[in-house]
Amino acid sequence: MKTAKELRAEGATPLVEMKDISIAFGGIKAVDHVSVDVHPGEVVGLLGHNGAGKSTLIKILSGAYHMDSGEIRINGDKVEITNPRDARSHNIETIYQTLALADNLDAASNLFLGRELVTPFGLVDDAAMEAECRKIMGRLNPNFQKFSEPVSALSGGQRQSVAIARAVYFNAKILIMDEPTAALGPHETQMVAELIQQLKAEGIGIFLIDHDVHAVMELCDRASVMKNGALVGTVDIEDVTDDDLLSMIILGKNPGEAADSTTD
Repeated sequence: MKTAKELRAEGATPLVEMKDISIAFGGIKAVDHVSVDVHPGEVVGLLGHNGAGKSTLIKILSGAYHMDSGEIRINGDKVEITNPRDARSHNIETIYQTLALADNLDAASNLFLGRELVTPFGLVDDAAMEAECRKIMGRLNPNFQKFSEPVSALSGGQRQSVAIARAVYFNAKILIMDEPTAALGPHETQMVAELIQQLKAEGIGIFLIDHDVHAVMELCDRASVMKNGALVGTVDIEDVTDDDLLSMIILGKNPGEAADSTTD
C-alpha cells in the first residue's frame, strides 16, 4: 500500500476533506475559513492553544456542531453531516479523551455497548461478544488479556485500546482521537503509538487533537496548526522541528516566517 505522502504527491483524492469551514458563536468566529484533509493511512495532528478552534473544527466533522459555511468531502463526494448519526454513517468515529467507557463492564460489554449481540431467543450473547472482542483485540493489541475484568481495573493504555477497538470493530475509516496519550506514562504512550501504527497499516485516516508538540511529532505524519480560529498552516512532520511547531502555535507563523514581522 502506498504511503499517505506518496498519495498526496500523486494528487490522490483525500479520504476526508474539510474545505473553507466556518462557524461562529454569538458573533465570534470559532473557526474561520479553515481547510484540512487526511489521506488513508495518515495521521494529521491538530495543534493549538485552548480556544484555537481545533476541537470545534473536529466537532463539525463528528456531527456535534453544524458549520455555518464550507463543505465536507469524503472520498471526493460532498456529504452532509448534521449529527453524530450522519458521521457514523460515513464511518467516522470519535474517541474522546474521557473514552466514554462504562467502568463496571468488561471489555466485550463495552465494545458492544448499545449494540449488543443477541441469541436467537433474544438474550444477550456474552460468549459471542467475548469471542468477537478477543478477535479484534488480537488484531490491535495481542498482549491484551484482561477480558473478564471491569475496565475500571485496566491501565490507561488498555482502556484506550478498548475504545479504539470499539471504533474499529464498527468499521471506522476515519478516526478522531482527542489527546490519546494525555496522562499516560511512557510504556502506555508506546502502546497507543503501536495501536496507531496498526490503524495506519489498515488504511484508517486519523485526525489527532493534541496540545503536546512532542506527541504530535512522534505520532503524526502532518500537523495543522490553528490560532484564534484560523489555520496557521499545515506541515510535514519530517520537515519541521519541535521549535517550528511551537513557533506556529505561539506566533501564528509558518517555519521561515518567524523572523518576518509581517503576516500573509
